[in-house]
Amino acid sequence: MRDLAVRFHTDGGVVTAVDGLSFSLRRGETLAIVGESGSGKSVTGLAIMRLLPSGSGCVVEGEVQFAGAGAARNLLLLDPEAMRQIRGDRIAMVFQEPMTSLNPVHTIGDQIAEPLVHHRGLSHRAALDRAAELLERVGIPEPRRRLASFPHQLSGGMRQRAMIAMALSCDPDVLIADEPTTALDVTIQAQILELIADLQRQSGMAVIFVTHNLGVVAEIADRVLVMYAGRAMEQAAVAPLFARPAHPYTTGLLASVPRLDQRGTLRESLRAIPGNMPDPTRMPPGCAFHPRCVHAVPGLCDQAVPPAESLADGRVVRCARWRAIAL
Repeated sequence: MRDLAVRFHTDGGVVTAVDGLSFSLRRGETLAIVGESGSGKSVTGLAIMRLLPSGSGCVVEGEVQFAGAGAARNLLLLDPEAMRQIRGDRIAMVFQEPMTSLNPVHTIGDQIAEPLVHHRGLSHRAALDRAAELLERVGIPEPRRRLASFPHQLSGGMRQRAMIAMALSCDPDVLIADEPTTALDVTIQAQILELIADLQRQSGMAVIFVTHNLGVVAEIADRVLVMYAGRAMEQAAVAPLFARPAHPYTTGLLASVPRLDQRGTLRESLRAIPGNMPDPTRMPPGCAFHPRCVHAVPGLCDQAVPPAESLADGRVVRCARWRAIAL
């Protein structure tokens, strides 16, 4: 991905949801995208899938190059039919809210079977057999009976697992998972994470994992992209980022996680990042994080957007003062 930008023209002004985002994803790799709500994480996934509303003031710029099994193509330039052949087959997405993403008037079985019929050419009966296998793999009891259920007849956790089964049905090259385990208990969450890891080992599938759970990031990710106000603040391999964050926003996110290995944890309050995300129609000048940053220097951090700098250890950081404040 090179310089992806997503802007929404609204009555209140232009909202820049993603601003110049660039990253790469290799086969078999897991890239975790983290950040507060409103950082642009979900919009990034929708832009890759070409699922943002067209003709409604939404402008998408940049490049999303996808190689898959052949030559690289810019997904943003494909015609709708060519994109439909990729979406759900070579690139699949688990959406954040299954109740609004699943079709309420079709059964779970028909919705999981649809991509198998369309992309794999299976008969409807064979596709339903495969759908039952997928439901069993994601931990849904009595999968055959659940094929005839409608979304409103399943619990929130079951709906989420059904959506994961649908996304994995065609063994995609890239899986975009937008908070896929939020509604699940820890046991099912572990099963889903292990299922995704198994598929990666078997097929070399790459994963973009959007989450707020830094514990999950530490467990499954190879690299981490930290987003704030539509921009990438830091990119690094997971171990160096957790051990020595270079951006103050990353430091703040890590400090807000409960720790059981530090003395006084039971008596001390969590350290929250002060303030709130900026109004996207009135972004602050300079670094978007500077109004909340304890390391901000007037006349420097509030003047120009800092460039993304590449460090010797392979990480990329967007901060004018990272050399002075990195741990």
